[in-house]
Parts: sequence; structure tokens; C-alpha cells
Amino acid sequence: MRLYLPATTRTLEALHELGAMPVADDVVVAEGDSEDEEYDALMTAAASAAVLVAELDPGERRRVVVVAEVSAAALPLRIALADVVAVHADPDDVPDLGADPDEDLGWYATQEIVDLLP
Repeated sequence: MRLYLPATTRTLEALHELGAMPVADDVVVAEGDSEDEEYDALMTAAASAAVLVAELDPGERRRVVVVAEVSAAALPLRIALADVVAVHADPDDVPDLGADPDEDLGWYATQEIVDLLP
């Protein structure tokens, strides 16, 4: 099961430092594994991430979506860094008011998480 977790750079920093992050109520599960279904899940999670970052200081308003692959048995309470398959985030030059909600997010491999941290 592929999960799309709305996040902020602060959440990403905690994931990097602690090796895990909680699964919040706003987690999005892709309906299937087609590209369209995964894109829809990503953009739904990006919209939730926009709500999260709206409360932050202007320099921290990058939308982040953590993508994890977990067993389909049950929705976990925490995602381990080892479960993360990719991170999507706004580019680092997001305007102070935040990104355009219709803008696509950039794709980052897990080893690039450190480059996204504040």
C-alpha cells in the first residue's frame, strides 16, 4: 500500500533525525497503482501540506509529501525512514506567500532528504 503523508520541512527534519514519523489523519492512500491514481493521491496530499505550511514563517512554506510503501494489512501509526520510497517538495525558491497550489512538486530520493532540510 502506498501512502502519501502531507508534511513540512520540520516534519522532514524529524523523520531524518528520528528515523520515523507519525501517520496523521490526513494521510492519503492511493486508490490503485496507476499513474493517474498515484498523481491524484500526491496532489491531494500536497493540498493538505499547503494547509500545514500556511501556519509557518514565510521561509518555511515549502509543501512536502513523504511517500511510503507499507504492508496492506493495516495502516501503521508510524512510518519508518526505511519505508519511505520518495519525497516530493516545492523547489527551494517558493515565494513568501507559498507555492501555487496547482504547481507540481519536485521528486527527491530518500538520500536527498538532507538537502531539503532548513
